[in-house]
Amino acid sequence: MIIYHGSEKMIEAPVYGKGNTHNDYGKGFYCTESEELAKEWACSNNHDGFANKYEFDMAGLNVLHLNSEKYILLNWLAVLTKNRTYWENSTVSEMAKKYLADNFMIDTSGYDVIIGYRADDSYFSFAQDFVAGAISYRQLGEAMRLGKLGEQIVLMSEKAFDRIEYISSTPAEAAVYYKKKKERDRAARREYRQAKSELLSPDELFMVDIMRERMKQDDDRLR
Repeated sequence: MIIYHGSEKMIEAPVYGKGNTHNDYGKGFYCTESEELAKEWACSNNHDGFANKYEFDMAGLNVLHLNSEKYILLNWLAVLTKNRTYWENSTVSEMAKKYLADNFMIDTSGYDVIIGYRADDSYFSFAQDFVAGAISYRQLGEAMRLGKLGEQIVLMSEKAFDRIEYISSTPAEAAVYYKKKKERDRAARREYRQAKSELLSPDELFMVDIMRERMKQDDDRLR
C-alpha cells in the first residue's frame, strides 16, 4: 500500500522508537492513505512542510484495526484517554477515564500497526465532551465522522518499520494547506454545534449511564 506522513521535514528513513509518547496511540510513525490530509497535517503549525510518500507492506503484520466490527468506539476512546493529556479536570471525567481503562482498554503492546481515528483538534474536543458527560454516545459516534478526517495508520513495532520504503516528498505550502486544515476543523465544529442543538431521544446513552449500568464490551446498546 501507499501511505503518507505529513511533516515539516523530508523523512527518508523513519526511525523506530522516536515520536511523542502522548500521541493518540503513543510512540509511532503516524501516516495516512490520503496525500492531501498528509499535507494538511504537515502544515499544522502554519509552516511549510512535506507529504512524505512510502510503500508499506503490511502482509503478515499484527494489525489492530480499531474501526473494525470487532471493536466499539469506547475501545478507541480508552486507548486515547491513556495516551493523550489535557483532559477536562472534573470528577465525572476522572471516573469516566477509570471506567474506560478498567472495562474497554486494549493492550496495544503486541501490535505492529494500529489503524483508527485521528483525534485532531476538534475531534479531541468531541471526545472530551463525551467523557465529561456533555454529549451522548450516539452524538460522539456521529461527531467522529464529521469533516471527513479519515483514518490514520500508525507503525508501532520495529518489524513494521522494516516494511516501509521511502518513495518521495512533495512540498506542502502552509498558505494553502494550513487554511484547508483550519477550514476542515471549522466545518466539523459547525456540524457538531448543529448536531448538539438537536433534541435528544429519551433513550440516549451518556457516559454516566454506561458507568451506572456497568455496561461492558458485549452490551448490544454500545454497538
